[in-house]
Amino acid sequence: MEIRIYDAELNLQGIIENQTSLLWHRKYFEPGIFELHAPITKYNLSMLKIGNLVTMHGQGDAGIIEDIQYEENADKNSITAQGRFLSAYMGYRLIRGTVNVNTTVEKAMQELYSGCTPIPLVRLGDMGNFQTTISGQIANVNLLKFMTKLARAGNLGFSFVPDFAEKTITFRIYAGKDRTLSQSTNNRVIFSESYDNLEQVTYRANDQAYANVAYVVGVGEDGNEVGVTVGDAESTGLERRETFVNARGVSASGLSPEELLEKLRQEGRNALNAMPIAKSFECDTNATGNFVYRKDYDLGDIVTIKKANWGMQENLRITEILETYEYGAMVVTPTFGNPLPTSIDWGDFS
Repeated sequence: MEIRIYDAELNLQGIIENQTSLLWHRKYFEPGIFELHAPITKYNLSMLKIGNLVTMHGQGDAGIIEDIQYEENADKNSITAQGRFLSAYMGYRLIRGTVNVNTTVEKAMQELYSGCTPIPLVRLGDMGNFQTTISGQIANVNLLKFMTKLARAGNLGFSFVPDFAEKTITFRIYAGKDRTLSQSTNNRVIFSESYDNLEQVTYRANDQAYANVAYVVGVGEDGNEVGVTVGDAESTGLERRETFVNARGVSASGLSPEELLEKLRQEGRNALNAMPIAKSFECDTNATGNFVYRKDYDLGDIVTIKKANWGMQENLRITEILETYEYGAMVVTPTFGNPLPTSIDWGDFS
């Protein structure tokens, strides 16, 4: 495996081939992270510096070295370089002043990025025309922090994709493909014992943040409050999980009463989509087995998981993929679903 080192202007600095291990952890809703271990040599010391970029030949991602550790003792002589993927550059920027948002999540992400101080070499990617909407008001919040919230609200992934030949970085917003058994458009991908592609299996479910009924309150053109209820309105007892959605930031200007109500309903649906029962399923799998990683499935795709002896079948999104490179081999560990409760803290958005 060939590890390439670039400077922040995307100029090649050199190639490392004597690394002992690399953890390459791709994430759908936020920047990925990496950890590289290599022996301490004069050459490696010159390559592995804070601010330099790490990537692999043929890889579409790159990481920024943000942390360096040297360790030398009787048993060890090692450099450890760690950092996040390039979209972490958005953490360097602030959404300044007060900004009103009333559009699709995708457009909001692009517009909020464009309103910040430019990041060198970064350009906007093509629109995917994803239709989930968002509305409210934001002021003086870290750009990356808010981008991760928008991504979760819209079930969208985002990344900064470098083009080292053209010296550009593209801000890409994307959605994974549905590869479940319940559809017939894309090739189906199943992880199960019968396909021999499940090892070291861990499953977790958590309903602490779950809600299935949303009470939404907005304001009409006359200034009076307008409210709607969305979700599983027929649920009762302990099956009913209620939440409140403040949609007073939704503009009623130019909308008919029914159009305003539909906007409020959409706000409620968005809120409930962000408050599911959190389910995660993690396993090791063969990257070149019956379903080939990056060819048959990739980060963001929704696949079917079958675990017969647990009586479980779920359709879950691949939200993280850990690639582990050691001893000349690669192990792929996907995380399906969300490993933690996924309620989004909208405290800075009203």
